[in-house]
Amino acid sequence: MDTILFPKKESWEGLCKRPVLNDANLDKPVRDILKRVKSGGDKALMEYEALFDNVTLSEIKVPATEIKESTSLIPVELKKAIGLARKNIEKFHLTQLITEDPVETVPGVKCWRKSVPFSTVGLYIPGGSAPLFSTVLMLAIPAKIAGCRRVIICTPPGADGKVNPLILYAASLTGITEIYKTGGAQAIAAMAYGTETVPEVNKIFGPGNQYVMKAKELVQAEGVAIDMPAGPSEVLIIADSEADPSYVAADLLSQAEHGPDSQVVLLTDSREMMAAVKHELDDQLPKLPRKSIAGHSLLNSISVLFTDIDECMEFSNLYAPEHLIINTVNAKDLAEKVINAGSVFIGKYSCESAGDYASGTNHTLPTNGNAKTFSGISVESFIKKISFQELNRKGLENIGPTIKLMAEAENLEGHAKAVTLRLK
Repeated sequence: MDTILFPKKESWEGLCKRPVLNDANLDKPVRDILKRVKSGGDKALMEYEALFDNVTLSEIKVPATEIKESTSLIPVELKKAIGLARKNIEKFHLTQLITEDPVETVPGVKCWRKSVPFSTVGLYIPGGSAPLFSTVLMLAIPAKIAGCRRVIICTPPGADGKVNPLILYAASLTGITEIYKTGGAQAIAAMAYGTETVPEVNKIFGPGNQYVMKAKELVQAEGVAIDMPAGPSEVLIIADSEADPSYVAADLLSQAEHGPDSQVVLLTDSREMMAAVKHELDDQLPKLPRKSIAGHSLLNSISVLFTDIDECMEFSNLYAPEHLIINTVNAKDLAEKVINAGSVFIGKYSCESAGDYASGTNHTLPTNGNAKTFSGISVESFIKKISFQELNRKGLENIGPTIKLMAEAENLEGHAKAVTLRLK
């Protein structure tokens, strides 16, 4: 990690810049994939699976027998762990179902909003070296709570042509049985346009590599809804002199192991803490199975010394981290000052991995500074709000003159006439 001491405010913006992957060469190949899948359907998906995942498929959809088999392949203790995580995620997200009461703005005029779930949504679940079965829970549970009638999953198969059993088991727990063996940009294309087998969806959710992100960006430009702009995962930790440096280092590494392009940030007002965390990183990193990935991530990362903790918080709000850990003696008070963050972890026992798996909050969050304007995934991500109004004659009499005057002032006589005709 780069060490930065007492940076001047004019340099803060530069320090907030994330490691940028050069995607200049991504546009054309991803556009080609989108175009090929749009015209070629299932055949194109199978060709791309052979090309990118080295697997020959005879069918795209995961058969029910394969989903059923997954249950017997998961250790009992892991099933219990997944069950507890599911229960907590459901409990937290159920609180997000809100019914809005009608409001009578003036006598005779009632207004209200109704929550309507998207009919069909598509969830992209990465596979590979780290099959994110936890993301199945994080996306499927709020989708089901919202009331989406059709929820599908696209995920890449393994070398044996089968989907990771953990992904299938997590999907079955949430009631999802439509799972398709396709990954990468081609999976996004399949959900955006539909194929003979994969349905076209109303909105696409889920993380992925740079090809997946580019594909989501391109289909969004064509009018397909996506969850949020996203990039490599990140964590920012504010630690004072009382924090345990071993906890801080472990939290930094837990995020760094996501990928070589992840970024972790330490902010502190203590030189001693900065040095102690560095020592712990040197000690803990070699012991990680994914030490090479975490090590590359640390090369993208920074440790910054500020004059006080309030200045640390000011910088954090400018950075707008995906995950923010506040490990200070006054963590609760400091949390009240958070303006920009995807998810906040308060106190020394609130490790970021709790939110990744089982505390109940959602781990699909805005990255790359997008926490300034985007929220993480919630039940509301899977619904749209439709407004209604109902006027009786008395209501139109009460606001009719106002409508007429405003319409005439905008030279929209037809609008005014729609009122005056009714009131004759």
